[in-house]
Amino acid sequence: MVSGFGLCGIPENLIQALLRTRVKDLTVVSSNVDVDGFGPGLLLEAKQIARLISSYVGENTLCERRYLAGELELTPQGTLAECIRAGGAGVPAFYTPMAYGTLVQEGGAPIRSVPDGHIAIMNQPREVREFHGHHYLLEQAITADFALVKGWKADRAGNVIFRKSARNFNVPMCKAAETSVVEVEETVDVGTFAPEDIHVPNIYVDRVIQGEKHEKRIEHLALRKEHDEKAESADDPGAQIVKGAALEFEEGMYANLGIGIPLLASNYISPDMTVHLHSEHGILGLGPFPPKDEVDADLINAGKQTVSIFLGGCFFSSGDSFAMIRGGHLDLTMLGAMQVSKYGDLANWMIPGKKVKGMGGGMDLVSSPKTRVVVTMAHCTKANEPKILEKRTMPLTGRRCVDRIITDKAVFDVHKKKGPTLIELWDGLTVDDVTEHGQPFAVSPNLRPMQQVAA
Repeated sequence: MVSGFGLCGIPENLIQALLRTRVKDLTVVSSNVDVDGFGPGLLLEAKQIARLISSYVGENTLCERRYLAGELELTPQGTLAECIRAGGAGVPAFYTPMAYGTLVQEGGAPIRSVPDGHIAIMNQPREVREFHGHHYLLEQAITADFALVKGWKADRAGNVIFRKSARNFNVPMCKAAETSVVEVEETVDVGTFAPEDIHVPNIYVDRVIQGEKHEKRIEHLALRKEHDEKAESADDPGAQIVKGAALEFEEGMYANLGIGIPLLASNYISPDMTVHLHSEHGILGLGPFPPKDEVDADLINAGKQTVSIFLGGCFFSSGDSFAMIRGGHLDLTMLGAMQVSKYGDLANWMIPGKKVKGMGGGMDLVSSPKTRVVVTMAHCTKANEPKILEKRTMPLTGRRCVDRIITDKAVFDVHKKKGPTLIELWDGLTVDDVTEHGQPFAVSPNLRPMQQVAA
């Protein structure tokens, strides 16, 4: 197991040491190998990995090619975190609502293929059981011979603490291996930490090394603009979608926002309103992008962008984070989509044979019936093809999970049995303008112009 989330909290020195061994045929478990030329991706480039179990391809082009060639196993991020947590707790298997009806349940893509194209290891379909009217998949725990973990500080007894959002996968991985090796930035005397401040007790720690150098690269530097406090971003999703999505926020709400439009919508939350923003790698109380002098490599959001945290916010492990999601403790999840079917089936992680980023935490975020799911997206593709369809054609993220769709043309409420109802229409458009770009829908008798939060 190689810990971290993106480049945050990765054991840089241990990865370099593993590279120097040149050992081959490794099975590696990592949340993602993320970028080319740094971190866990180096092991992939050195051809030391025979099998990779991950949740997200990220920006690693080699990783994407290997998945499309059937040489990489992807699993939902929350399932991965729980498989690791269960392994460390001695629980051999568990039932989870994540990924019911998706490629994960059906057996998905091959885990490994041989050069002639034949399948060497096939992913197995999951057993399904029904509890209280809902379907759950049986997932098996994951353990490892070694866990390479990145801590902040360790005392000489082996107790470890982590810094800010670098706790992520480090905590569960440290507990799920025969030998856990923890790389830290500083070793201190026993008694330096208050007992209640220790994140991982020494019973889980077998080795501690102090790294010689920690580069701590930032994958996506995002800065707050000084003139209006709005965050800089390369995204240009259309102001009407962003400002319309911002109306979904309510006082006291707990919400998870996907990268792109949802995250931009958070810039329009009224300063008089309290909304607790959640990030699936272990933050509650997510704040805006920071000014340049407050950038911190150990404080990133789910899009691997630098962020801040509000007073009263807190950090925790990925395992605890997905327990919040799975347990229905979030009021809202807002995310993008490639396609949505008339009954709310969501597809947002893969274009077969062309593009894959991985399911990441998406399947987890839409798995709880207690959490409202809002999709923000362009109404049509760049080729002017509709994205709201009678039936989706791309791999499923979540079955009948979408409650509302906000596009640059209209807003729809989605009924899981009756289909979509048009409730808002962009100024200057007619119902016919929207009808020609998608499957038929009902029209609300109270149809109104698209609403927007004040800038």
